[in-house]
Amino acid sequence: MKIKKGDQVLIICGKDKGRKGKVIRVFSQGEKIVVEGMNIAKKHIKPKKQGEKGQVVETPVPMDASNVKLICPKCGKATRVGYKTIAKNEKKKVKSRICKKCGQEI
Repeated sequence: MKIKKGDQVLIICGKDKGRKGKVIRVFSQGEKIVVEGMNIAKKHIKPKKQGEKGQVVETPVPMDASNVKLICPKCGKATRVGYKTIAKNEKKKVKSRICKKCGQEI
């Protein structure tokens, strides 16, 4: 998955289109992410004990990773993510993410 926890992202579609936020959690199995303060859903909770009041809790809901673009920390623009392989030694190769606009490593 091209987006990781802690990345700054721009939402490109949906009800929060055009807003920026930080990725809180990544579900790589279903290609979904949770962005801080975005895609909020209200959940109604019943009272558990007698005399206690019910309440409405707002929680961020997972959204598809294709609905966001990564914001490059170097150039500050919303960009696509590319990969570059770097050979550490003969046996081990490491992939690193790069910005498609400025070419810098993310």
